[in-house]
Amino acid sequence: MTENKLDTEEKIKAAAAKLFTQRGYAATKTRDIAEEAGINLSLLNYYFRSKEKLFNLIMGEKIRQFFGIVVPVITDASLDLELKIELFVEKYIETLTQNPDLPIFVLNEIRNDPKHFVEEIGANKILMSSSLMNQIRAKNPEVNPVHFIMNLMGMSVFPFLSKPVFMASQVVDENSFRALMEERRKLIPIWMKAIVESK
Repeated sequence: MTENKLDTEEKIKAAAAKLFTQRGYAATKTRDIAEEAGINLSLLNYYFRSKEKLFNLIMGEKIRQFFGIVVPVITDASLDLELKIELFVEKYIETLTQNPDLPIFVLNEIRNDPKHFVEEIGANKILMSSSLMNQIRAKNPEVNPVHFIMNLMGMSVFPFLSKPVFMASQVVDENSFRALMEERRKLIPIWMKAIVESK
């Protein structure tokens, strides 16, 4: 594949991801994607044939990016629970700081089509059989591992979902938000340790 073709494909994918995130799948037209990418509609159709095919490609990439960063962590039996939590938080905050629209796009589409998400990354097998689940149960049988993982993901991801509200109300700016995320990188493992050790 030539460099020009790769550049054009990436340009189309970047434009489509931006519009799908802002408008959702239904409200995004292929003509809008072509215009955003600075190409004509026939060229877009040549590369990707249909909006659905383009969307599924981007969705798969985004899901793997969003969850793929932590799957190796939560499934690695050689890592203890404390280190797993630290790495989970570190990887999510680092990735979402660089890709702030990623959680909005992925979570919107998971809500619309949860079956596709489960099939894309095998979420049920990964979560239910992961060493993370077993370590939580071993650490404290009274703590439901599902609650624990929901809290861990919520603490790591929700600040990025709510960022536009805090920015619009001038509670934070870009620099102070980044500083808060650096604080959370250290605080979330402490909070999660308190949860798993609670009686």
